[in-house]
Amino acid sequence: MVVAVELPGADIPLEDDLAEALELTRATGGQVVGTLTCRRGQVDPALFIGSGKAAELAELVAATQADLVILNQALSPSQERNLERLLKCQVLDRIGLILDIFARRARSHEGKLQVELAQLRHLSTRLVRGWTHLERQKGGIGLRGPGESQLETDRRLLRVRLRQLEARLARVVGQRQNSRRQRERSDTPTVALVGYTNSGKSTLFNALTASEVFAADLLFATLDSTLRRLELPDCPSLVLVDTVGFVRRLPHDLVAAFRSTLEEVRSASLLLHVVDSSRDDQRQLMLEQVNTVLHDIGAGDIPQIEVMNKIDLAGREPARSRGEAGGPERVWLSARSGAGLHLLRAAIGERFADALTHQHLRLPSCDGRLRAQVFSLGQVRHEQFDADGGWQVAFDIRRQDLGRLAPLLTAARPVEQ
Repeated sequence: MVVAVELPGADIPLEDDLAEALELTRATGGQVVGTLTCRRGQVDPALFIGSGKAAELAELVAATQADLVILNQALSPSQERNLERLLKCQVLDRIGLILDIFARRARSHEGKLQVELAQLRHLSTRLVRGWTHLERQKGGIGLRGPGESQLETDRRLLRVRLRQLEARLARVVGQRQNSRRQRERSDTPTVALVGYTNSGKSTLFNALTASEVFAADLLFATLDSTLRRLELPDCPSLVLVDTVGFVRRLPHDLVAAFRSTLEEVRSASLLLHVVDSSRDDQRQLMLEQVNTVLHDIGAGDIPQIEVMNKIDLAGREPARSRGEAGGPERVWLSARSGAGLHLLRAAIGERFADALTHQHLRLPSCDGRLRAQVFSLGQVRHEQFDADGGWQVAFDIRRQDLGRLAPLLTAARPVEQ
């Protein structure tokens, strides 16, 4: 049973809020047997939706034999317990639902650690003799203090588990930071895909890099960050990063637990902000929600290209528009059909074209070392042999790498174009 509640100052209509709650429920594999909507001027401190709506909900639960009620708002522990007593079934709020989806989607070691950490922090306020299984972490002799209740024992065991997870996650984060520093030392630009969940980021990632990352028409189909090399003409080698999607009212504990994954966004040179262009009524809200999260994690000033995806559903043609008054550039495309992908590749290439310079050198036959350096640091377009055994080499090279070749260029002569 899915319940949507509209409160004063709601950012979207009640019908759209219910539709998103149904999509979140579908992402967990749940079968919806009924829905309930209501509008309230203020939150009821005991039951959130008030005694009248709670009684109506209890009748619906009994009639449909629902075994789980999902309320698309954040509930306090007492509200959750009171509703469970009244409805005689389990109650899950929005935060618990999103955490359950993330637990199903996590595949990497880091992702599983982050999800478990977020779940334990959320459930720590809902402890009712729920953590005795953690007693295997330590022996029981000498751990139980005088007069210590079962709940206090559970809380202590939970704190131990949280410290263990934080220590393990810190080691994994350190490894990710080392990999990021290596990319920075090699001056490899990073392009990060960001956007509202289910906007088509993973499909676009696969289309640009010829990868086979899992992509599906589900909220939070992708959880773990994935990195692939992106090769574009007249452009240095790039690293493309697929990240977790954002959503309205993202739980604070979840943002904190996934901050290390979002570091890939903070360190990016360019953001591809993917938007579902087929949802005209929600498009601006989704843009604002994602930009809010980007500012929260310190990535609000990174240059963006807005990728208006799913034009095949919106009935639009591929297009590219320059940013006006300092706004981001936009590209209209379909990641699924491939229409407009060339426009996006061109837009990305232009952002990094200045970092690449074209060189055409004549190298003497005795300078094989410089030739090897050219092949190592540059992208050789053409090479031919001279009559005296030397080489003529045409290549593209990043400007910072050209400086590394400068000490060796004394014997080389540029060829007139």
